[in-house]
Amino acid sequence: MNKLTVCVLFGGVSPEHEVSLRSAETVLSHLDPEKYQILPVGITRSGHWMLYGSDDYSALPSGKWEQCPQNQPAILSPARGQGLLVETDDGFYTEPVGCVVPVLHGANGEDGAMQGLMQLAGIPCVGSGVAASAAAMDKTMTKLVADKLGIRQAAWQLVTASELKKHPEAVLDRLEQQPYPRFVKPAGTGSSVGVSKVTCRSELLAALELAAAYDPKVLVEEAITGREVEVGVLGNETPAASVCGEIDAGAEFYDYDTKYITDTATTHIPARISDESAEQVRDLAVQIYRALGCLGLSRVDFFVQPDGTPVFNEINTLPGFTSISMYPKLFEASGLPIEALLDQLIEYAIDERK
Repeated sequence: MNKLTVCVLFGGVSPEHEVSLRSAETVLSHLDPEKYQILPVGITRSGHWMLYGSDDYSALPSGKWEQCPQNQPAILSPARGQGLLVETDDGFYTEPVGCVVPVLHGANGEDGAMQGLMQLAGIPCVGSGVAASAAAMDKTMTKLVADKLGIRQAAWQLVTASELKKHPEAVLDRLEQQPYPRFVKPAGTGSSVGVSKVTCRSELLAALELAAAYDPKVLVEEAITGREVEVGVLGNETPAASVCGEIDAGAEFYDYDTKYITDTATTHIPARISDESAEQVRDLAVQIYRALGCLGLSRVDFFVQPDGTPVFNEINTLPGFTSISMYPKLFEASGLPIEALLDQLIEYAIDERK
C-alpha cells in the first residue's frame, strides 16, 4: 500500500513560534509512520524554511532542530503539482505532497495566509480555509458574527493603534465610560499573547500600548465572572463537539505564562458545570463554527457564569497540540485518542478537496 505523503509545517514568523514547536513535537510523534511518509518542514523565526533531517522530534521545543546537519532548504511551491521543493548541492528535487498539516499558531499560520498558499497549490490542508481562518483570527470579525447569531459575549470596544498614538487621552476617556476591570488584547493573536487585565487608567494605557505592539487592532472587553470552559469541534459538513473541559488558571487569568511556563493551572474534564450548561456550550460552539465556515477542527472558548449561562469568548481554528493543550485531551475524553484524531483530520482535509 502506498503511503500518503504528509507535510507537517511548524515554527513560523509569529509570537507563538515556541508554542508551535511544542505542538509539532506532539503531532509528529503521534503520526503513524506505517501510514504516512512524513515531511517535517520547519520555518525559523526569520522565515527560512527547512526540511528537518531527523526523526528526533524532542529537539523541536528547544529550537535545536535548526542545527541539524541533515536539514535541507525547502519550500512548498504555489504551482500545482510541484509539492515540496527541496534544495541540494546539485539543484532542486520535488516531493509530491498529499496533505499539509499546518501546526502553526498566530500570524502567517492560522490567519489565512498559509491556507491561501495551499489553495493556490491545490494541496489538501488540515483545518479551515482562507476566509474562515481570517475571520476567526481577527476577534473583532468573530464578535460581529457572534452578535449576528445573537450569542451572548462580553461587551467590547475596538481601539486602533493609530488613534491610540494620535489621541491617547481621548481613547482613555471613551473607554472609561465602561467600568473596570477590563481585559485588553490584540485582535489577532492567540495563546494569550499581549493580553492584560486592567483596573485603572494607568494600567489601561500600558495594556493598550502592549497590545498595539502585536496588532493594529486592539479589543477592550468587560470582565466576565465565570468558569473558563473550552470545547473542541471536529468535522466538515456535520461537525460534532467534544465533551467540555474547564481551566482553573490558579492566577489572575489564564495568560501566556500560566499556560506554558508556570504550573498553577489545573484542568477538569468534564467541566464542573451542569449537563444543561454543557449542552448549551456544545450547541453554541457548533453554531459559531458553522457560521464562520470552519472545517476540520477548532477549539471554542466560553465563560460559564454562576447561573449557568454560557458567554462566548473566542474560537481558535488551529488549537494547540502541546502536552498540556485542551483540544486533544477533550477528544481523548470523548473516545478519540490523538492518533485517531490526527487520522481523522487528515481524512477531512482530503475529503474537502474531492
